[in-house]
Amino acid sequence: SVPCSAILSSYLLGERLNLLGKLGCLLSLVGSTVMVIHAPEDEEVTTLEEMTSKLKEPGFLAYAAVLLALCLLLIFYLAPRYGQSNILIYLTICSVIGAFSVSSVKGLGIAIKGFFAGQPVLQHPLTWILVVTLVASITTQINYLNKSLDIFNTSLVFPIYYVLFTTIVIATSIILFKEWVTMTVVDIIGTVCGFLTIILGVFLLHAFKDMDVGLGNLPQVLQNEQPAPVTRDDKNILIEVDNSSIAPEDKPKVSVLCT
Repeated sequence: SVPCSAILSSYLLGERLNLLGKLGCLLSLVGSTVMVIHAPEDEEVTTLEEMTSKLKEPGFLAYAAVLLALCLLLIFYLAPRYGQSNILIYLTICSVIGAFSVSSVKGLGIAIKGFFAGQPVLQHPLTWILVVTLVASITTQINYLNKSLDIFNTSLVFPIYYVLFTTIVIATSIILFKEWVTMTVVDIIGTVCGFLTIILGVFLLHAFKDMDVGLGNLPQVLQNEQPAPVTRDDKNILIEVDNSSIAPEDKPKVSVLCT
């Protein structure tokens, strides 16, 4: 989705993605790939009863409460004030809500399998709770994603949204299924390095989006850099001022005797 959105927005919408933005997209993909490679396999959950027990655990309930509080803060306080100027506000809302939508999809997938297996999943209250949660979360995601696309550059929206959404989903999966218990030291280091790579990619996308940097004008950009000003101390300035008042031919000649 990241390279496709960048290419299509460039050709169809006339939006530009400079060299640093392309590098940021590449780093985002690399970081996400590294995180997925080192992420452990999720715990096997086959029934709605097992899914219910997972959702009722205190760790996931606390995590879901923090995400919900953050989402409400973004929607009712930060979005009306800074949503029109900060690209991260709307996209963070979409990403945080994505944790609930992915968990709902996981549970509904189990319910669908149970339905075809002849289990009474329609009588289980978790099925309808997951349906309502999925509809509400997807509607909220579409709403704020469209708002973000109406204001900001498409080639910036999709990479940043992809990175934030992927990070939130992996964190939710780790907490919900306790995947961190089975992670080795190598997997932990790989996950952290992948996350830092994602942060670097997002920084390149967001910080240098207005710079006209490309392979064609890269030598000119490097050559047009202004030299750093030379810092001189007060002694040199006083010597220059004193010598400037004397004409070159009137300056005294000094001889140095060496013994």
